[in-house]
Amino acid sequence: MNIAIAGAGFVGLSIAVLLGKKNNVKIYDILASKIEMINKGVSPIEDDLISDYLNSREINLTATNNIVEAYLDADYVVIATPTNYDPKTNFFDTLSVENAVKQVLEVNKKCTIVIKSTIPIGYTKQLNKDLKNNRIIFSPEFLREGSSLYDNLYPSRIIVGEISKRATVFANLLKDSAIKEPEIIFTDSSEAEAIKLFSNTYLAMRVAFFNELDNFAISKKLNAEQIISGVGYDPRIGSHYNNPSFGYGGYCFPKDTKQLLANFKNVPNDIISAVVKSNSTRKDFIANEIMKKKPKVVGVHRLIMKKGSDNYRSSAIIGVIDRLSEHGIKIIIFEPMIENDCYKDYEIIKNIESFKSRCDLIVANRFSSDLRDISDKIFTRDIFNSDT
Repeated sequence: MNIAIAGAGFVGLSIAVLLGKKNNVKIYDILASKIEMINKGVSPIEDDLISDYLNSREINLTATNNIVEAYLDADYVVIATPTNYDPKTNFFDTLSVENAVKQVLEVNKKCTIVIKSTIPIGYTKQLNKDLKNNRIIFSPEFLREGSSLYDNLYPSRIIVGEISKRATVFANLLKDSAIKEPEIIFTDSSEAEAIKLFSNTYLAMRVAFFNELDNFAISKKLNAEQIISGVGYDPRIGSHYNNPSFGYGGYCFPKDTKQLLANFKNVPNDIISAVVKSNSTRKDFIANEIMKKKPKVVGVHRLIMKKGSDNYRSSAIIGVIDRLSEHGIKIIIFEPMIENDCYKDYEIIKNIESFKSRCDLIVANRFSSDLRDISDKIFTRDIFNSDT
């Protein structure tokens, strides 16, 4: 089967590597540096399993910035371009998806287009109508950054937003390349879109719940670890997504929760709006706790959202930094992932020893072993030292 992927981010690249095991795959991206790396067998993103497959395993994958080369012979084209949340419109910015779809249709009008980008509920149906096209379907992804190929190889489920022969073929392409055989669910397109947004909002709600439990424990001088552990022994609750943080962040949760809330317009709700509000409340609380310690210079250890990530977009710690800065506290940041000497107006330090010596207090969303020798001046809520 000939398959094309639009977008070489962690979603697109992981799907390309997965399907490249048994299919002829071409991945399209506009960045020449990404294309060169992929064609040399080097992963442009932080994902150990993707790096392993690109470097040492036999996969049929070619990267290109030529639209005709990418799409002309494709039976299926997977759209995996980014859809950021636009606060001005209160909706996802889906322009990258629309542009990618139009580019595909200019070259290949016979292929089936599968959107993997996260989109508003009802979007696929409206896009097919606007383009007078019936070849676009939606299939949500449920991938963790840094573990995206693993999640494709061992999927929790495969969902395709159409009940048809071509949807079955696509689902089987994913299943046949996976190691673990998943449950396959076929729905209508809007229901598939809703599954994606409700799934991520539930996980964000769980993060928010344990963060608020942590707020309570700190305020009442209780042991949060004991409380969380005791709660988690109930098998109906479990011990996953329970590690306190400075808030949920990253590519998905902040934008997906806001998009779901936007889709709730004129629909009664309390929980969904509370999840969105809670994330801001948590950052306020964390910033206030830090300010109580009256530091003159606060060091921020890493902007990335979690271990093994190269992403700091919408990282929760950035919201805490901005709140501290508003109160006149000097901020310096240790972040090797940033090449420049500054981020916004904050100084970036790449030498860990210099960084540690210059701070009164070091703030870390996730604890790291290189901070053990100065644990007395670390502020973190990373109780279980986990990646979630």
